[in-house]
Amino acid sequence: MRNFLFAFFVLSSIIVFCQKKEDSKVELKQTIDNYLQQTIKANDIPGLAVGVVKDGKIIFEAYYGKENLEGNNPVNKNSLFRIYSTSKLISTVGVFQLIEKGQLSLDDKISKYLEDLPKEWQEVKIKNLLSHSSGIPNIIRYNDILVTATDNEKIERLSKEKMEFKTGNQFSYNQTNYWLLTMIIEKTTGEKFEDYILKSQFKNSKDKILFSSNSSENIANRVVKNFYNTKTKRYEKTSENDGLRAHSGNGVNITLPAFLDWSKNLNNNIFLNSETKKSMWKLFDFNNKKDRFGYGWDITKVKNHNSYGFSGGNVSAYRNFPDNNLSIIILSNGYRYFPIQNQIVNHIAGLVDKNLIDEYLLSEELIISEFLKIDNQKAAQKYEALKKKYPEWNFEKTLNSIGYILIGNGRLNDAIKVFELNVKENPNSGDAFDSLGEGYFITKKYEISKKYYLKSLELNSKNDNARKMLLKINQILSLKN
Repeated sequence: MRNFLFAFFVLSSIIVFCQKKEDSKVELKQTIDNYLQQTIKANDIPGLAVGVVKDGKIIFEAYYGKENLEGNNPVNKNSLFRIYSTSKLISTVGVFQLIEKGQLSLDDKISKYLEDLPKEWQEVKIKNLLSHSSGIPNIIRYNDILVTATDNEKIERLSKEKMEFKTGNQFSYNQTNYWLLTMIIEKTTGEKFEDYILKSQFKNSKDKILFSSNSSENIANRVVKNFYNTKTKRYEKTSENDGLRAHSGNGVNITLPAFLDWSKNLNNNIFLNSETKKSMWKLFDFNNKKDRFGYGWDITKVKNHNSYGFSGGNVSAYRNFPDNNLSIIILSNGYRYFPIQNQIVNHIAGLVDKNLIDEYLLSEELIISEFLKIDNQKAAQKYEALKKKYPEWNFEKTLNSIGYILIGNGRLNDAIKVFELNVKENPNSGDAFDSLGEGYFITKKYEISKKYYLKSLELNSKNDNARKMLLKINQILSLKN
C-alpha cells in the first residue's frame, strides 16, 4: 500500500506539473495574440503573419487580416509574402554554404570570379560585399539603368561612376553588392541563383517559396505590400519592379511555414555547422571603427544578448537570439504610421524570455504608440512620467521620428508639439531645433521658423540645412515686405 501511495503521489505531481506547463504555454500564446491584436489596430496593419521558434519548436504561429485589400482572402499558411531585403539572409546563408565547402573564401577578390570589372573594383573582396563595405556605386541610384539590362551592361554603366568610399572603410547599404554575389554564386556553382538556393535550403518547400522582385506580377496567394497614402487616406498597392537580377537582394516570396522550417534548419546546423555560423555572425572590422554590422547580418544587442537578423521593405523581419534558442519572424503587407517590425520582434522576445525584456525598448514603443494616437491629450503626461522614472534615458531620435511621421500624416500641430517637447528635453541639440524650425516653416510661420533655425545654427555651426532654410525664409519675408 505504501508503494502504491508513493507511486500515486508521483504520478499526480507529474500530471499537475504537465498541466501547469501546458497552461503556461496557452497563456503565453494568448498574451502574444493580445499584443498583436492591439498592435494591428493601433497601426492599421492590413495583413500579418507571425511565427516564433523556441528551443527548436514552433511555439506560436498566427495569421491576421487579408492578403490583399481588394479581395477577401485571409492571410493563411499558403500566403506568399515578399520579404524584400530580408531575402539577403537567405542569400548570405547560400554564400556561407559555399565557403564551408571550400568553394569560396571571404578573402577572395571578386575579380577571381567576375571578368571585365572596373579597375577600382578589382581589390573588393567577397567579405566587402557581404558587409556592405565595398564602396562600389549603388545601382539603385541610377535611374538610367534598366531592370532589363544585362549584367555586362550594368557593369559598363556603373564603371563610369566613382567609388563611393575606400573599400572596407565604412558600412553603406548597397544593392549592387548582392547582385554581384548572385553572379559569383552562379559562376561557382554553374547553376542559376534561384535553383541553387532552392536546392540547398528549400528542398521540401515546393510552392512555398518563389522568386519575384516584381510587385505587379500576378501570383496566386501572393501578399502584395501596400503603402498608406496620407492624402487620400487609404492604402495603395505598390508596383515596383526591380528585375530578375534583384532576386538575391529583395526577391524572395515565402510562406510563414516555409520560413519557420528554414529557421529551424539554420538553428539545428542543417545548413551550416556551428563554426561557420559563428564566422557569419562575427562583427566586420570596419576601418572607421564606428560602424557595426556582420557578414550579411545586422547585429542587435537586447539586454546584453546579441541577436542576428535583418528586415525588409519595412514589412518583414527575421531575428535569431542564439543564446536564448529563440527565433522570431514577422511578415506583413503594410503599416499606416510607423515601421514597427523590429518593435514587434523585441516585444515578443521579452514575452517569451524574461531575460530579453528591455524596458527602454518597451518604453520607446509606448511613446510612439501614445503620440500617434489621434486626440491623445495624455501622451505628453505619460512621456513626462516615464522620464521622471528614468531621467537618464534619451528619446531625442524617437521624438524626432514621431514628429516627421505626424507631418507625413497631415497632423502639423501635433508634430510641432512633439518637436517643442524635443527641444525642451534636448536644449543643446541643433538637430532638435532644426526639426522644430521645419515644422513652423511648413505651417508658414516664417518668423518663428527663422528663430529656431538660427538657434540650430548657433548650436551646430556645420548645419548647412539651417543655412539654406534661413536664406529661403529671408527671401520669403523680403517679398512679403
